[in-house]
Amino acid sequence: MKVFTYSEARQNLAKILQLAKNEEVEIRRKDGSVYSLKAKKKTRKSPFDVEGIKTKATTEDILEAIRRSRAG
Repeated sequence: MKVFTYSEARQNLAKILQLAKNEEVEIRRKDGSVYSLKAKKKTRKSPFDVEGIKTKATTEDILEAIRRSRAG
């Protein structure tokens, strides 16, 4: 684990964020407070989270298709 002072962290934020991808990073302030920084893992998306598609179908076309499917 790498440890940085608050001032070092401010001056090297990009470097610290890069380090935090692989390991925990501590930032210490003069008042004694300590902060821990670690990158979060990407969460899996829901299988229902899909992109929309472009179509020429109107709302009425979709509703009619639903009515027909329910009719029989």
